[in-house]
Amino acid sequence: MAEAHASSSPAATPPPRPRDPLAWCLALTGIYALLAGWRLAIPSEPFFDEVHYIPAARALLEVAQGGHVAYFNREHPLFGKEMIAIGMALFGDTPLGWRFMPWVAGVLACFAGVRAMWHASADRFATLAFGVLLATGFHLFIHSRIAMLDIFMASALMVATWQFAAACAQPETGRRRLALTGIALGCAMGAKWNAIALAMLPGLTFFIARALAGRRRLLFSRRGAPVPGVTLVEAFVWLGILPLATYAATFVPGYFLGEYLHPSPLAEKGLIGFHAEILSLQQQVLKPHQYMSTWPQWVLNTRAIWYMYEPIDGAQRGVLLIGNPLTMLAGLPAVAWCLWHGAWQRDWARLGVAIGYAASLGLWVIAPKPVQFYYHYFVPSCFLLAALALACSDLHKWQRTRWLGWGIPAAAVAVFAWFFPIIAALPLAGKMSYTHWMWLDGWR
Repeated sequence: MAEAHASSSPAATPPPRPRDPLAWCLALTGIYALLAGWRLAIPSEPFFDEVHYIPAARALLEVAQGGHVAYFNREHPLFGKEMIAIGMALFGDTPLGWRFMPWVAGVLACFAGVRAMWHASADRFATLAFGVLLATGFHLFIHSRIAMLDIFMASALMVATWQFAAACAQPETGRRRLALTGIALGCAMGAKWNAIALAMLPGLTFFIARALAGRRRLLFSRRGAPVPGVTLVEAFVWLGILPLATYAATFVPGYFLGEYLHPSPLAEKGLIGFHAEILSLQQQVLKPHQYMSTWPQWVLNTRAIWYMYEPIDGAQRGVLLIGNPLTMLAGLPAVAWCLWHGAWQRDWARLGVAIGYAASLGLWVIAPKPVQFYYHYFVPSCFLLAALALACSDLHKWQRTRWLGWGIPAAAVAVFAWFFPIIAALPLAGKMSYTHWMWLDGWR
């Protein structure tokens, strides 16, 4: 009787789950959408790698209209260029048409990121802090305003992370969310191959968690983490087969892209054969570039890329890709903290962001691609900022460091505001105006 009474006492009741900050997530995303969409059509001419992807999108539009045109930009899959083409179909071959879908993908990435944090951590403070840090981290903002492929890859990865975390947190919706995870992973790989390393993580996570649960019927048991009710075999369908099927489906328009009057190289070689050509193009030795950099420079935020710096639309304007100088450095000890705390306390949210950072950065440590650029740090930076948000939440819980929990996101906003003219292509006073922001020689 005493034992029964103790088990039903308030002390034995688990603490209530915090209230879902969905309204705050929507508000943060709305503010970000307005900020990233402001004067989206400036500059009015293609800049940086838009000169590669806009012609490829034009070719896809011609195919949709019954044409048979050149296969541009063969070294990358088609999904990102298809998204750019959709924007051009809606708003014409104009600056707004080029950048509308990157903006949509950026807004989706912002919302998916905060929802992933909520479902993974059930931490209101970390969720909202991550929204602020992600929006002010420079990478997401800049790539939401340019017709490049990276934003579609990052956005799809964010959606996959959101859906997988939600499947684990809400198993009653697990099957549907695992299917959405698989579709999103296929889209991410269909935008850029950089997503492959991360695309394997949900399936590996499911397998390891189910194996550690010690189920005797490993393949067919519906019990145990991470998603009760879903067998390992079924999870393989959603997280293994469906991503590959989705990825393959993104290439369908490529069968109608030829080389002038010749058949499509994709139709000639088949999907598997054509991938050998993509791989060879990815590994080709490019000429040294003035903005090429290495992964240690990305981690320390010491090498930037000028996406644009020229007189255009009646003023001197610039777009400088660097990371937020405060959060890119503050995030490094935060990743280490999340790795240690996550492993020691079995905190899967903290351990997950540390592993995600290591996996997405580790790809570039071992990649055979000889010429690399700072924009390859986009996805690792998202995990870094997630780690910083979780660290800020921990600081906020301790009385002596509570001010830091609030102070770091607030300072990130201030730094973002200071750099805003040079990342948003605002009118500058003159040709030498860029020197106001050149804190390091590597940013010049």
